Amino acid sequence: MRPTRTLNIGILAHVDAGKTSLTERLLFDTGTIDRLGSVDAGSTQTDTNAIERQRGITVHSAVASFRVGDTQVNLIDTPGHSDFIAEVERALGVLDGAVLVLSAVEGVQAQTRILMRTLRESRLPTLIFVNKIDRAGARTEALLADIRRRLTPHIVAMTAVRDAGTKAATASPKPYDTEFTTAVGELLADHDDELLARVVDGPPPTPAELGKALADQTARALVHPVHFGSAIGGQGIEALINAMVTLIPAPQPNPTAPPRGTVFAVERDAATGHKTAYLRLFEGEVTVRQTLTFTTPTGTHTGRLTSLSIVGADPSPTLTPGNIGKLRGLPDIRVGDHLGHPGHPNEPGPRFAAPTLQSVVRPRDPGTATAARLDAALKDLAEQDPLIRARTEPGGTTSVFLYGEVQKEVIAATLADTYGIEAVFEPSRTVHTERPTTTGEFAGEMHRGPAPTGHWATVGLRVEPAPYGSGNTFRYETELGALPRAFHQAVEETVHDALRTGPLGWAVTDCAVTLVRSGFDSVMSTAGDFRALTRIVLEGALHDAGTTLYEPYRTFELEIPPASLATVTGRLTSLGALIEESAAAAGGWLLRGTVAARRVAAIERRLPGLTHGEAVWWSRPAKDRPAPRPTNQQPPRADR
Repeated sequence: MRPTRTLNIGILAHVDAGKTSLTERLLFDTGTIDRLGSVDAGSTQTDTNAIERQRGITVHSAVASFRVGDTQVNLIDTPGHSDFIAEVERALGVLDGAVLVLSAVEGVQAQTRILMRTLRESRLPTLIFVNKIDRAGARTEALLADIRRRLTPHIVAMTAVRDAGTKAATASPKPYDTEFTTAVGELLADHDDELLARVVDGPPPTPAELGKALADQTARALVHPVHFGSAIGGQGIEALINAMVTLIPAPQPNPTAPPRGTVFAVERDAATGHKTAYLRLFEGEVTVRQTLTFTTPTGTHTGRLTSLSIVGADPSPTLTPGNIGKLRGLPDIRVGDHLGHPGHPNEPGPRFAAPTLQSVVRPRDPGTATAARLDAALKDLAEQDPLIRARTEPGGTTSVFLYGEVQKEVIAATLADTYGIEAVFEPSRTVHTERPTTTGEFAGEMHRGPAPTGHWATVGLRVEPAPYGSGNTFRYETELGALPRAFHQAVEETVHDALRTGPLGWAVTDCAVTLVRSGFDSVMSTAGDFRALTRIVLEGALHDAGTTLYEPYRTFELEIPPASLATVTGRLTSLGALIEESAAAAGGWLLRGTVAARRVAAIERRLPGLTHGEAVWWSRPAKDRPAPRPTNQQPPRADR
């Protein structure tokens, strides 16, 4: 029997809370797999690459599926380490709901807070599963109090636990008795005036009415049911599965609309190099041999689908809304590509900021052939995952842009295991950007006879500051057609390429470049002349305008115990943090402010010692701010 509805549910957690083990248990208990895999043994269904198996962590989102009655559930197992938070945020755009996993022993951890905040901002229906009730030190009522205080006050404890912290621990659904219905009714009444009147004045809502209200408010992400259990022992799993299929609603898409979807994962076959893209379809239908057009941040690309399979479904030539398809035959496909019109109001947009660290990487073996292989391998990884950015710097070195040091270690291990390349990474540095300070102009002229610039071309460029966040643009004040198309294209492409490195050594952004003068010799000029001269002229225009160096900043929220207020604020101030607000919070203090991104790692290292491990730190990208500027830059010469 084919399922009549599909749910796409993400499993999220702080590292080591047990989310991959939970995924494995869900597949086993629903009969999808016939034996349980182990994270420690590297035999789980979703940690499939060598790095994940060796380290026992999830690096990339993975998909597995099971069925319950007429419902197919696609599970997206996401990374737990903070270096891969962008991978988690990227996956949220294709989900119908989520299960946030906590450990009954470790409880609410810093990454748990970040994940819950992200889920609430996304308004995703979210269930909370408290794992490891059979481990020594497991907590129940005290942990529920922590969840209400640190994550959200709007929770409903759906299971009763006995013998927590022992191998004999059990978890069973709470009966809808008077005590339970009264507590649930009072909580749900916070978001329902009609229900509030029933709770206060009577008649009291029936269990069926409460169940309907609970499903409605869970679907709207107003409340979060909490289930206790053990992924290893299997306790509480049946109740969790029932909650997933009854409390998280499936969307009601339009199959007759134009196809619309998002690519959230790409795999490459090691033997053939062919790509497999995972597409969540929101509307319309996709069939094999169909020509598809995808939008990207830089344009569009089109390809013909040669192979199609639907995750967890019976063989079918058609991908329908709500399902996830594995697409092949699209060589240009990348993670984050959107199928359908880019301006659709419901299209998930980018959910993550640019990385803030950069490291130069080189092969341990300095041979030219190995360097070329390293560059190709990094570009291959970047194609599969846009969270990995690599570029070739002037002089031939290769830079990788990172979210954290663990990500660097994972990339190094992937290069060694998958590509056979031993790579050495230089110490990471914070990524800065340059923006034009004012308007600047520069030109290189071609004259009769040997060209004084050394190039048979005339190019004049003006650079101007553009609005913050607008990126780089190129335009013309010269008459279109005054240059052959190939020369125009050479100038424009070179401008965009040259802006990758400004006068201070960093990428230039928010810059408007205008071609104000041009000329050529119909016999002697080539596109190469225009490419070479454009670099010189753009460098001169940027020096004329001057550039301001910017560094990334982050806004932060920090919860600390009362006794550590003076110590923590003093340390934050010494590290350059600006504390903009401090307020008494439940059991301590809440601090809000901004700090340079380069200081965040130092703060995170010091907070546990300053607060006896009780600090909860959360930060997100803020608007860049000017940074100190070096002064040892020399202006260019047009006759280079």
